[in-house]
Amino acid sequence: MNKLLVVILGPTGCGKSDIAVKLAGKYSTHIISADSRQMYRDIPIGTAAPSEYDQSLVPHHFVGNLELDRYYSAAQYESEAIELINNLFQSNNILIMCGGSMMYIDAVCNGIDDIPTVLPEVRDELLTRYNSQGLEPLAAELRLLDPEYWKIVDRKNPKRIIHALEICYQTGKTFTSYRTRAKKERPFSILKIGLTRPREELYGRINNRVDVMIKNGLIEEAQKVYPYKNLNSLNTVGYKELFSYFDKEKTPSGDTWSLDFAVEKIKQNSRIYSRKQMTWFKRDNSIHWYHPDQITEIEQLIEEWNK
Repeated sequence: MNKLLVVILGPTGCGKSDIAVKLAGKYSTHIISADSRQMYRDIPIGTAAPSEYDQSLVPHHFVGNLELDRYYSAAQYESEAIELINNLFQSNNILIMCGGSMMYIDAVCNGIDDIPTVLPEVRDELLTRYNSQGLEPLAAELRLLDPEYWKIVDRKNPKRIIHALEICYQTGKTFTSYRTRAKKERPFSILKIGLTRPREELYGRINNRVDVMIKNGLIEEAQKVYPYKNLNSLNTVGYKELFSYFDKEKTPSGDTWSLDFAVEKIKQNSRIYSRKQMTWFKRDNSIHWYHPDQITEIEQLIEEWNK
């Protein structure tokens, strides 16, 4: 019988996890998380990690398995996820992958370039510079070393800037030279199901989810990990804004960050991130789009693919 990986993707807050649990229960199978932040321990509230109850219903993988200071890349995820998927297909005909981390999903579905593993000393040097100098000098250096990649990279994303410089430093070649983008063949079928909602509906869910996170202890969770605020694992929406509040940073108007201001910023930045996700996903014509309420239609599509 056909081996089928069903990928449930979509913007933050759209309801991916609920659909994934329902499908995994129906097909008595496993969920493989494709969320780059849910992998880290100690931050389940701010990353909207699957609840203990959901994890008791169906097996979940790549959830809470990394220490906060662990370096982890899409290339590592590709290797480990493909190994896991191949093993699980020994006893399952259908597997569910669920998440919104675009590069992690692409890593499994299409493969990513064989970029050299960065040496710890190279990574430490660049992280030290980033923590002491900020991102702007590093972006300027990348412009000199790899102007082609500098033109397309998100220059506000420290992870992307730093990683490109790591490769330049270690190999003496440009990061661009390793980006062949050759699609890898997989020994299983891949069905991508995108979940979407009308913008106002999605934004309402995002705003409400942030309120629920605050009620459930996000502030206390952020306080516990505050000593590690410079780690890449915490360079994410929810924690960055609360760290600014803890640090009593100034707003553009000169006022000190209040808790209300930080919470509104979390909502705003979550909405911005959802738009970035949709922009990325809409470039993929292989995605079948549904409203989360269309669970019956989604199941019918899976049945058609699994014949």
